[in-house]
Amino acid sequence: MLDALAGVRDLGRLQEIASVFVRHGFGDLVRRSGMAGVLERAGRLLHWEHAEERPALLPPARLRRALQELGPTFVKLGQVLATRVDLLPPEWIAELGLLQNAVPALSWEAVYPQLVEDLGMAPEEAFARVETVPVAAASLAQAHRAWLHDGSPVILKVRRPGITATVEADLRLMARLAEVIESQLPDLRRYRPVEVVRQFRDSLRRELDFAAECRSAERIAANFADDPGLVVPRVHWRWTSERLNVQDFIDGIPAGDLAAVDAAGLDRTALARAGAGIVLEMLLEDGLFHADPHPGNIFFLRDGRIALIDFGMVGHLGERRRLEIARLLHGMVVQDAESVADILLDWSLGGEVDEERLESDTATLVDRYRGVPLKDLRMGTMLSDAAGLLRAHGLVLPPDLALVIKAFLTLEGFGRQLDPGFDMATEAKPWLERVLLRRFAPSVLARRGRRGLAGMLELGAELPRDLRRLLRAARGGRLGARIDIPTLDAFGDRIDSAASRLTMGVITAALIIGSSIVMNSVGGGARNQWLMALGVAGFVGAAALGVWIVYSIWKGAHRR
Repeated sequence: MLDALAGVRDLGRLQEIASVFVRHGFGDLVRRSGMAGVLERAGRLLHWEHAEERPALLPPARLRRALQELGPTFVKLGQVLATRVDLLPPEWIAELGLLQNAVPALSWEAVYPQLVEDLGMAPEEAFARVETVPVAAASLAQAHRAWLHDGSPVILKVRRPGITATVEADLRLMARLAEVIESQLPDLRRYRPVEVVRQFRDSLRRELDFAAECRSAERIAANFADDPGLVVPRVHWRWTSERLNVQDFIDGIPAGDLAAVDAAGLDRTALARAGAGIVLEMLLEDGLFHADPHPGNIFFLRDGRIALIDFGMVGHLGERRRLEIARLLHGMVVQDAESVADILLDWSLGGEVDEERLESDTATLVDRYRGVPLKDLRMGTMLSDAAGLLRAHGLVLPPDLALVIKAFLTLEGFGRQLDPGFDMATEAKPWLERVLLRRFAPSVLARRGRRGLAGMLELGAELPRDLRRLLRAARGGRLGARIDIPTLDAFGDRIDSAASRLTMGVITAALIIGSSIVMNSVGGGARNQWLMALGVAGFVGAAALGVWIVYSIWKGAHRR
């Protein structure tokens, strides 16, 4: 399968990927995945002697450095992996969370032609003034300040020219390598590389579409239309497209600059509580949430309001999922292990699991929180521990829930940076209670009743036609039943294989006996020479069949 990677367009990038992993101490992975063999057959050399000494850095740090060296696509992959608390242990999550997007900015001359194409005119015509030196640069885009003709300041988020081709090439390689790793490396199969790469591919393609990002920003702004405490930059659709995002400039204090927050006289405790309320409303009320609420995407305005930017990564939660999150957290607080285990089983994406052992492990987990005061509970840690249970049992969370847990962890950590006494559990309690009580609200019960009644009426209306089709099929002899039992199929295959070997054994024995009789009856003459040849041929055929039978038996035993 991996030989398909040896195409001319991918071979150079494959060599670069393999070389970087070798240099950072992952040479065994390169060998076992087959990358080394493909490159050697293509005449490409890997410099194994340049590998770093393994004791120098721990594996998580080495992986982070390798991904950062491989460029934008792999940096983004590391950031997605940092959200998968159900797949990776905490030390790997913490290390991958350090991956930064910051890369050298492109020159104005490099982005200018694409800007002209996207704007339909020169930037100097579209805007009163544009700063040619970017204020920020990341792996996928860079940002330039500009001013509209009415004097309003805006930000031009420009996608890096040519980045799509690079990303698609890397995604193509990742998908193929993930298939090889999942099929050839059983010890890495539990990390679900194919599923992770598929999730990453969809997320990255959405992030490359700046128009989709703006639509998400406007949806969140509409959800908070009645809340003056949140500011979402206004989108200027006249200039916005798939490769260009033009939004209002946010003149605020970066959330990570605590010294500036104190200098502005802002109340850290109030900011932490307001930020928690905003994210909790997104998660538990609206179902559309900012999936990457790190300090770089949050600004504090000098009047105490909070601004969010960069909606390239958002999550979606349906009403049922929001209820499950509330039930899980509530179950862990009140030590309802059976309820927590049921939700974890509902969340898991396939895989065989020992339900009794999972319930026992869940009971042990929730018992840790018995008697713990509400103010001392760490909700992000609780969700992370729940994901750790799935990881221990070889189960995987749906991607939307992995984003929720990461958002909780980020929010709680950020809140404690602002205010060491920040109590996430107390802030979340009223939201959780509202979600749990809402399922018994008259309007919700009425809606469920209407759905159930509509379903029953539809079923009743379709029943006569379905019965008519069933009877017609029975009269025409087309009605049948199929019972599919995989274990019986496998047993039948083994019986068939054994019968085939037995038949070949009988034929082999017959050839040996027949050839012996023929050769013992041979006398002189040309006719007898032909009989001698026939006897020898029979012995040769019997020997060949005997070898085949022995090989077939050995292969079957090896497969089992």
